[in-house]
Amino acid sequence: MSRRERVPRRLVVDGTVWLWSVGHLHPPCRELLTLRRADAPHAQLRLVFQEGPGRVTQGGYMGAGQVADTKDGYLNLNEPGVVRRFLDEATKRDLLPTTHGLHETDCWPLFDALVSA
Repeated sequence: MSRRERVPRRLVVDGTVWLWSVGHLHPPCRELLTLRRADAPHAQLRLVFQEGPGRVTQGGYMGAGQVADTKDGYLNLNEPGVVRRFLDEATKRDLLPTTHGLHETDCWPLFDALVSA
């Protein structure tokens, strides 16, 4: 198993400091967006983008941290504004963990909501 993840970056939302990083894991090929509150470092949400029919992740013409669908939807996970939108959508769907551990979720439903907005 191979993994690449960058050093966490900071994002402040309503006075709360969030740490986030973008990574890649395989096999199978997946892009990862990991979010955690700075004051709760052991409760992490990992949004997983696994390539599949109609879904495209890093490779070929896509760079690190870029995800797309085959219907012209595209997001760059390296952009703080995009991360903020994912954080807002995860909050709205009550996906943010409150207990220790790494909580993974398929992120394509959130992607669909963001690109259709």
